[in-house]
Amino acid sequence: MAANQRGRSVESVSRRKFVATAGGVGAVALAGCSETDTGNGGNGDGDLSGEVDVTGSSTVFPISDEMSEKFMDDHPSVNVPVDPTGSGGGFENFFCHGDSDINGASRPIKPEEEDLCSDNDVNPIEMHIGGDALTMAVSPENDWVDCMTFDEMAQIWQEDGAETWADVNSDWPDEPFDLYGPDTTSGTYDWFTENVVGEAGNHRTDYEPTEDDNLIVEGLESNPYAMGYFGYAYYSENSDRVKALSVRESEGDSCGEPGLEAASEGTYPMARPLYIYVAEDAVQRDEVYEFLKFYIESAGEDWIADDVGYVPSNDDMVDENLSKLEDAR
Repeated sequence: MAANQRGRSVESVSRRKFVATAGGVGAVALAGCSETDTGNGGNGDGDLSGEVDVTGSSTVFPISDEMSEKFMDDHPSVNVPVDPTGSGGGFENFFCHGDSDINGASRPIKPEEEDLCSDNDVNPIEMHIGGDALTMAVSPENDWVDCMTFDEMAQIWQEDGAETWADVNSDWPDEPFDLYGPDTTSGTYDWFTENVVGEAGNHRTDYEPTEDDNLIVEGLESNPYAMGYFGYAYYSENSDRVKALSVRESEGDSCGEPGLEAASEGTYPMARPLYIYVAEDAVQRDEVYEFLKFYIESAGEDWIADDVGYVPSNDDMVDENLSKLEDAR
């Protein structure tokens, strides 16, 4: 199914505004900013028209969605629908079939996805556009845990894992978990499975999967025994509704709070990079080229941290991505 036949699911997705709450955001944003003028969203050509289809990661969605709105404000004849399909869902169902131009991803493209793209003559270009602090969260009513190790999280989230809180720690309530998380098509699911659960494909299946991270927030808010994970932006927007856990890789380590400064410095154990993948053929279309130029330059701006809640691109990332764009053009 072509991207322009997806029923314009972007129209049904609320245009969310994200407000970051990490104390070090300002410093991180300034360190990552590129001094570029992105006011025109490209060359400012009033005749620019067409459509740029964006699919992929629900984590990257807030960035791409904001980019879409800003670009369309400057170029009202260009339509840029953004569809949060999940990283894998976007690659498998749209991007690698040539049915979307850009795919957001919260983990690198997989070899089998590259093969699928190749089979359909789609050449994906990887662009590292920012960073995230993947956040494990619980209900605000949870007063028995503030920090977890990777092993404790793995005991809960692995296949045939713990059934009650007390199974992990006898000091915790003997109450069953109510678990919420991203769908299996999500790059967040893949990253967490590989890096925390520890064995790819060994994530438990008896949880509530969704590509709408707001549903995870709602589930945590309403149940004191619930737990779930998502990108930092969704926590920062809902920090009054859920409680974020600090994490550490092992017992001997210090607990690290999720935050943009910690993610930027690499001191938060669940920090991870964020990507967009661009189809080389699509870059030859003016509307795609101009939107990408705007996206790349804007990814280093303060508002990525201040308004969206992610670590912005630094100058080197902006320069490298612009170079890749020009090479593809």
